[in-house]
Amino acid sequence: MNWLTNFVRPKLQALVRRAEAPESLWTACSSCGQMLYKRDLASSLKVCGQCGFHMRLGPTERLDMLFDKGTARPVEIPPVTLDPLRFRDRRRYTERLREAQGKHGERDAITVAAGEIGGHKAVVACFDFDFLGGSMGMAVGEGLIAAAGQAIGEGAALIAVPASGGARMQEGILSLMQMPRSTIAVSSVKEAGLPYIVLLTDPTTGGVSASFAMLGDIAIAEPGAVIGFTGQRVIQSTIRETLPEGFQRAEFLHAHGMVDMVVPRGELRATIARLLALLMSPKGGLPVAVVAEAAPEPG
Repeated sequence: MNWLTNFVRPKLQALVRRAEAPESLWTACSSCGQMLYKRDLASSLKVCGQCGFHMRLGPTERLDMLFDKGTARPVEIPPVTLDPLRFRDRRRYTERLREAQGKHGERDAITVAAGEIGGHKAVVACFDFDFLGGSMGMAVGEGLIAAAGQAIGEGAALIAVPASGGARMQEGILSLMQMPRSTIAVSSVKEAGLPYIVLLTDPTTGGVSASFAMLGDIAIAEPGAVIGFTGQRVIQSTIRETLPEGFQRAEFLHAHGMVDMVVPRGELRATIARLLALLMSPKGGLPVAVVAEAAPEPG
């Protein structure tokens, strides 16, 4: 009986039982809960095929999506002093930095690359929200300055892709100083007669939205992205009013004139390439109003 139970039965069950797919092949949409096959999700640029929810992209995925194939090259970001304030809360700031660096393989929350989009020169400064919430410290400020300098040196457009909770509290006033520094860097690009485009992704908040993120010649947003300064609950508790539905979402800002376009992720590269063709034309480009009319309708 033991032979039948321990040997024959498992063999028969293995023949008739359907093999279960490893959990690593599937992931759940954080919006609708639909189970999504990871290979299909990658081909859709991490957009849920059920509800259209745009999941967050890492900088590598974002740069691959935007640049023409084989044209992207990294831009070096000058090193900065780690933990200048010797900050510690429940853990040392240096420990948090090392953990984030080991997990993501990047020095900080920003990655800068130069290349071509639709055949036009562009420099992209892309944030990584998974790296300490994409917070803006000295390294991020240096990254934005390096990106602006690279764009001016190459005669290229500058494209910022923020995804951030704001300034990095562990660097105190040094973090807040990156707001005017990034604003000056953006101004230098504009003074050189080069386009500055901002692609607002989820989330863009705090000191990032209060500085370079809202200064683009053209502001594009992904569908459903949270864009604002202070969180909705804080605002409601302060003014003691119920905020309208969809407040601080990309579509709400577009309807109220704060964002020029809301563009689905699958159309972003073509849209930005078309904008660069208009803005970097030998005749000096077209007015922003004309460019906005050429944009696709929000999804």
